[in-house]
Amino acid sequence: MPPEPTADCAFCPRLADFRSRNRRLYPDFHNAPVPSFGDFEARLLIVGLAPGLKGANRTGRPFTGDFAGDLLYPTLIELGLARGCYNAEPDDGLRLVGCRITNAVRCVPPENKPTSEEIRSCRDNFLAFELESLSNLRGVLALGRVAHASVLTARGLVRTRYSFAHGLTHTLPNGLALTDSYHCSRYNTSTRRLTPAMFVDAVRLAATQAGLV
Repeated sequence: MPPEPTADCAFCPRLADFRSRNRRLYPDFHNAPVPSFGDFEARLLIVGLAPGLKGANRTGRPFTGDFAGDLLYPTLIELGLARGCYNAEPDDGLRLVGCRITNAVRCVPPENKPTSEEIRSCRDNFLAFELESLSNLRGVLALGRVAHASVLTARGLVRTRYSFAHGLTHTLPNGLALTDSYHCSRYNTSTRRLTPAMFVDAVRLAATQAGLV
């Protein structure tokens, strides 16, 4: 079982300070590192950037309550990678099928912008172990460049050898398939850099590489 950060994880002082301030401002929020969501037997790991302040930082489940979740979870349901209804709350009964969701950075960062050191810390302490611990893992879907780079570095690979491009899949030396997608953020969808159809295609590709569809 991969390790999860404690509620008062202190690896990143800036994020810990931001978390403390948010606990005072929003006492009913989760306000702690957001754990991964899904089965340990997953064949596909979906890696995002970080929790949103009033989304996953509030609910305690990746992408839940974030604008990006409004595209991610219905897409997973459409492709048979999740069952139930997504109601943007952790008690909505949604269940993942064959996949698991995590973030490159587990705590909400100010202005949704983690520093390089914060990305490194979360990668070395959590993401690397997550990738190593999932014994049935066959594919990773990286949502954005940070997730893409974090996965490669966590696997000890040279990032410049694996370019990031939406809809591109790399077969890594251990046979793991790394598929890239633009992040399903409000900015990317509102500017039409990422359309729902583009996102469905990328998720389907990642699921196919993992042997799920």
